[in-house]
Amino acid sequence: METVLLYIVGILIVVVGLIVSIGLHEIGHLIPAKAFGVKVGQYMIGFGPTIFSRTKGETEYGVKAIPLGGYISMSGMFPPQKTAEVAEDALGAPGERHRVAAGRTATTGVFQTLVQDARTASAETVDEGEEQRTFYRLAVPKRIVIMLGGPVMNLLIAVVLFAVVLCGIGTQQPTTTVGSVSACVLPAGSTETTCPAGATQSPGAAAGIRAGDRILSIDGTAVSSWDQSTSIIQKSSGQTVDMVVLRDGARETLEITPLLTKRYVTDANGNYVTDSSGAKETEEVGFVGIGSVYERQQSPVSAVLPAVGSNIANVGHLILNLPQRLIGVAQAAFGGGERDPNGPVSVVGVGRMAGDVASLNSVPVLDRASVLVGLLASLNVALFVFNLIPLMPLDGGHVAGAIIEGVRRFFAKLFGRKDPGPVDTAKVIPLTFAVVAILGAMSLLLFYADIVNPISIG
Repeated sequence: METVLLYIVGILIVVVGLIVSIGLHEIGHLIPAKAFGVKVGQYMIGFGPTIFSRTKGETEYGVKAIPLGGYISMSGMFPPQKTAEVAEDALGAPGERHRVAAGRTATTGVFQTLVQDARTASAETVDEGEEQRTFYRLAVPKRIVIMLGGPVMNLLIAVVLFAVVLCGIGTQQPTTTVGSVSACVLPAGSTETTCPAGATQSPGAAAGIRAGDRILSIDGTAVSSWDQSTSIIQKSSGQTVDMVVLRDGARETLEITPLLTKRYVTDANGNYVTDSSGAKETEEVGFVGIGSVYERQQSPVSAVLPAVGSNIANVGHLILNLPQRLIGVAQAAFGGGERDPNGPVSVVGVGRMAGDVASLNSVPVLDRASVLVGLLASLNVALFVFNLIPLMPLDGGHVAGAIIEGVRRFFAKLFGRKDPGPVDTAKVIPLTFAVVAILGAMSLLLFYADIVNPISIG
């Protein structure tokens, strides 16, 4: 019963954390929008039916039923159709049927209808006499600030949460104390739990290294971290070097000869590096066959930004390789293959991982808290990077439109041409619907995969 309750608590932590992150993301848009005088009609967390709302001033604040996003409704997101375009639409081509009603030009075709409907909906948010309070009339830098406010808020949340994990709670990190000594040498990727007949004794076992020994120096170099000892060992294959350890309060000098062996290549985060075919890359390095004792340690503040940067790079790499990753998810979901632990997951998957972590009674509470806060930090990094993709309806799409407008106006002014006016982002509404459809299909695939074949935290 306790395990079930802890599992539910883990899920609730992620759900609440996600809702708060979404709310703060939208505040990142709301504050600069109001500061620049744009009328904001709604501030909503979630989609679908409204559960609760309250109007304060000119803005309705509320919560909707599906907590998978949020939005603020700004006046005049799209500029009105240019007069020349209206006249051209009204003329039409021979044989086409057009109708003009309520000052709106009716156009043929689904795409044109979508564009015009977007313009009409945008125009309805503009009150008479307050045309200057529209989003599209703002200077380009101000629009960029508004649209980047949301992603930047997620980035700040991630920085704070990583600081809590690294500098406050601490993370499990290897120490210079030996935790295990392999009895023999096994090939990379071996799943053997015992030494097969004829297996070569590991250099660590041959040298007499024991669990509990604390490494003081290797080959005359003082050792202050496990990574440092590993680096020295990997570069010393075939050479006999002295290892000084502290054992039962006394210093012991052992002679070890690292063996040249193959191992899988990992990146800075411990993830396997694969080649173009998806196979894990290997390298030949010195090997002793010892493992470290892990302890929770707090990191300096200087470690926070590199950790965030590394996480951003990982998310960016995942997005760049998303089609290939989604193929792998589909194969795992419908073919029963193993899920890539570093692949994309949905909110359902994150919730399941949080529940699994929270219910691990064998793991200290602080370690579980560290992982859960780290999950929320990584989730905010994903929101930051994903929203910067230069496609509508994402924030990056609006930023791209503002930048294009700024470049057009710069060159028009440079060459003494007429101001081209605002970029009509309504024209990309059909593309926006396509992007939404793709994102919806991707979400459904990930939801299904995270239900039938979730990523295991083990």
